[in-house]
Amino acid sequence: MPLQALKFRPGVNRESTSLSNEGGWFECDKVRFRSGSAEKIGGWVADTGPSGSTLPPPTGAFWGTARALQNWVSLSGYNLLGIGTNLKYYIQNGISGEVYDITPLRLTTAAGEVTFAATPASTVLTVTDNGHGVRENDFVTFSGAVSLGGTITATVLNTEFQVFAVVSNNVYTVILPVAADGSDVGNGGASVVGAYQITTGSDVYTVSVGWGAGGWGGVNIGTPDIGWGEPAPAGVGLAEQLRLWSQATFGEDLVFNPRGGALYYWDTNANPNIFDRGVIIAAGTTVGGAAVDSTCPSVCNHVLVSDASRFVIAFGTNDPTGVYATAVLDPMQIRWSEQESYATWTPAVTNQAGSYRLSQGSSIVTVIQSRQEVLVWTDAALYSMQYLGPPYVWGFQILADNLSIVGPNAVTTANNITYWMGSDKFYVYSGRVETLPCTLRQYVYGDINLSQAYQFFAGTNEGFNEIWWYYCSAGSTTIDKYVVYNYLERIWYYGTLARTAWLDSALRVQPMATTYGAQLVYHEQGIDDGTTNPPSPISAYIQSSDFDIGDGHNFGFVSRIIPDVTFDGSTVNAPTLDFTVRPRQFPGSNYGQSNNPSVVSAQSYAGQRTYNVQQFTEQVFVRVRGRQMAFRVGSTALGTAWQLGVPRIDARPDGRR
Repeated sequence: MPLQALKFRPGVNRESTSLSNEGGWFECDKVRFRSGSAEKIGGWVADTGPSGSTLPPPTGAFWGTARALQNWVSLSGYNLLGIGTNLKYYIQNGISGEVYDITPLRLTTAAGEVTFAATPASTVLTVTDNGHGVRENDFVTFSGAVSLGGTITATVLNTEFQVFAVVSNNVYTVILPVAADGSDVGNGGASVVGAYQITTGSDVYTVSVGWGAGGWGGVNIGTPDIGWGEPAPAGVGLAEQLRLWSQATFGEDLVFNPRGGALYYWDTNANPNIFDRGVIIAAGTTVGGAAVDSTCPSVCNHVLVSDASRFVIAFGTNDPTGVYATAVLDPMQIRWSEQESYATWTPAVTNQAGSYRLSQGSSIVTVIQSRQEVLVWTDAALYSMQYLGPPYVWGFQILADNLSIVGPNAVTTANNITYWMGSDKFYVYSGRVETLPCTLRQYVYGDINLSQAYQFFAGTNEGFNEIWWYYCSAGSTTIDKYVVYNYLERIWYYGTLARTAWLDSALRVQPMATTYGAQLVYHEQGIDDGTTNPPSPISAYIQSSDFDIGDGHNFGFVSRIIPDVTFDGSTVNAPTLDFTVRPRQFPGSNYGQSNNPSVVSAQSYAGQRTYNVQQFTEQVFVRVRGRQMAFRVGSTALGTAWQLGVPRIDARPDGRR
């Protein structure tokens, strides 16, 4: 009989059974399609730039779990990268690789308000500061302290610390790098100053704080617990939420906002080697030489700087103007500043500052700026926000209602088309809102943890015409899976990978991502996992749906495989690829599972065989018998890159048993 070509449709389809998708692919991991052919994805390497933080992280380049990345170039030509984590906000100087902590301060005490007490032979330092307002994991920097008398010197004290435990509203503890001795009986002196950074957030989403949250009878926010019916300290609910950031450039400077917090501004220093902390944009302050007016938003969920006339726009904010003036966040309220200003927010006939409250939904989830409009998602509708000019300034139009979006970072734009992940399907907006057909919808939403949806995020990989969504599987509270839509070939594929944020910026050569190990990594660089030293191999595979090798009644017998594969880009002299043939008798029966599937040409009890194909392998002789067969290609070796062509098999009819 003539050789049978194993030419499968590009993309992976899991919307039905394996046999019903005959002629297609059914499973994969770390594989993409290019020009219809399956290939292993590119590797990644860790950024190796030095850390400029005064408190070196225990691992990685920064403290905390990163959820936001923003890339821009200053007027001096410095390539800057903003990194927002659940603990801090950093800016990386792309030329030197230095990572600078620019986390704003919320409070600086008067001299003498902070005192210390050490315990002999212990590294725990007790800090007293009445009404400190800190929570566990917050950061504070002490200055002006003198030695406690022994090993706890002024040098040990006058540095940055992370709060270890909250004892009361007036007392907390930190961990010292050295243990105290019997001579450490002082309190630090009368000149101690504590500079407290803004409150940190969680790296896991929690529903709320209050009745029903945490263990029965209360919630732990330090020591002691808050019991049932007892009020929590002001702002505790915010701190328990997942820390997400929004940010936008204002010229060469940066406006940024922790979700549910205030607006902050970072001014690029004239000296490119000096990175000052961000400062709050608040009523009565002077920021960047501009006096902020009395109606500036004090809290918001998302900030954006418009391309049209450069307005600073706060979404989900308070409105201290008019009859219904309030300091409380209204999740449907939108306010914008005067054009070319982040300081003027009071509407007047001489400016274009203003506000608008959306009506469809209960809260604004996220915002993205597209080519001619700002798209605003509530939890029930999608709005278009367009610049009109005076007197209305901005106009609002509902594009679609009765839709969903899983979280603030689950949307991205490629080629002026916007894609996002809903709570039960994917959407696309290209002038009108439509459902994005997905051959993996059942697979994705059948194994997903929607309670952690605010962790989910989307990103583009323009070099391969891809949209990536990272999400948590059903049994995980951290990101562990991804699904990809190739918008050029209109196909889907998926895999497993742990990332926390993603940015594909034209200002840097490769897409960037962050890991749970607090590393900045560059994707599509190399062919291995460069986050380890030495690099680790990337395991990648793809498996076809079942296809008939018999006539449905009789068995079929496969005697050889003619490989068609390239190893271009491999960094080893003899790259290899495993071809696995997986026969079965009926659609309802299991595939043969090899006792050791990594063994070359090892036959399992059910007839499955794995064959090692090298660069110049011409043909592989096999003995496989069944009614259907699935074909699997994969690699687990270091330095191996591959692209599959159209292999062929030599199959003939066989007996009935």
